[in-house]
Amino acid sequence: MPLAMAGNGEKVTIKRVGGSDSVRQHLAELGFIVGEQVAIVNKVSGNLIIQVKDSRIALDKTMASKIFI
Repeated sequence: MPLAMAGNGEKVTIKRVGGSDSVRQHLAELGFIVGEQVAIVNKVSGNLIIQVKDSRIALDKTMASKIFI
């Protein structure tokens, strides 16, 4: 299931990261790697604010749909 479908307050584990090589590299640099646990802080119109390690990151629904949980 794509990360974009997760609900507010959910803690989930990343299973797979899709997209082109450059997109996967960019997401990995932000901390979105397989096995990492992330929390959905807020969700508005499909756009997400996500807690990754000690950082909060905003992702639009297109990027969030490339991360599978």
